[in-house]
Amino acid sequence: MRERLLLGPVLIAALLGVLALDEWLTGLETPSLLAGVLGTALPAGVLVLPVMLLAAALAARELTSFVREKGAPVSGIVMGVAPVCGLLAWAAGLATEGTLGLVVLPGAGVVVLVLAMLVQARKQDSGGALAATGGALLSFAYLGLAFGFLLAIRAEHSAWVLLWVLLVTKACDIGAYFTGKSIGRRKLIPWLSPGKTWEGLGGGVVLSAAVGAGGLAMLGAWAGVEAPPWWMGAACGAVLGLVGQAGDLAESMMKRDAGIKDSGSILPGFGGMLDVLDSPIFVAPVAYGILAGFRAGGWMGAVPL
Repeated sequence: MRERLLLGPVLIAALLGVLALDEWLTGLETPSLLAGVLGTALPAGVLVLPVMLLAAALAARELTSFVREKGAPVSGIVMGVAPVCGLLAWAAGLATEGTLGLVVLPGAGVVVLVLAMLVQARKQDSGGALAATGGALLSFAYLGLAFGFLLAIRAEHSAWVLLWVLLVTKACDIGAYFTGKSIGRRKLIPWLSPGKTWEGLGGGVVLSAAVGAGGLAMLGAWAGVEAPPWWMGAACGAVLGLVGQAGDLAESMMKRDAGIKDSGSILPGFGGMLDVLDSPIFVAPVAYGILAGFRAGGWMGAVPL
């Protein structure tokens, strides 16, 4: 608990700093050396992308240990390259118009597939080829494709909308933790995650709903645009909180299958990078869809907030 309380505010401050700086940099003139890659103006997510690349690479190392515990002869390099390919493909696809932008992501998946097979072929042993290739594609889909929806959200909305998504997600984790510690009695899924309780889940969802409603109202007031009704913000917060808990349980399933308690120890009090990213990874695609629905409904202004 002490380590969580000490490191938690540091992580929040770092997140705020990254998003504030990313928002400030967006639209500024691109340095001449990078103009050929980034265009004449710095795109949204210019700082978010490298942070996500670093987080995905660290998480891939932990995911590699899961897969290896099951006996799959996966390459650590391929497992690390896979999500990087996915995130870079997201960035390239978002910056490219027309059909070419649509084929970048599946093209990256094919690259990862072929790379995994080539690395396995170099061993001159077919044993474990299917498992090794499957592990690489898991890393690509989990830490590249799903995680990359956060980058898509940043590309279409302000950094503060992305912050809202992350705060709503983590609010459920925080609410569930403290409610479960205080009054948790009935186990949620004992065979999968013995520490989780129904009371904790309820507390987490309530906090996510509150953050969802309050956060959307603040975003609308700050931008001077019409925000969705409070009850809709609360409902969206509750949904994202539940999805985040599903992401946490999905990672728990992988850890339990591998016989590992924590994905790592890089973040004292929290565990590994995967232990922090598990809920946002599942939430990202759902949040993207919700925000697209807001836009279709005419809320949050004529242009993305």
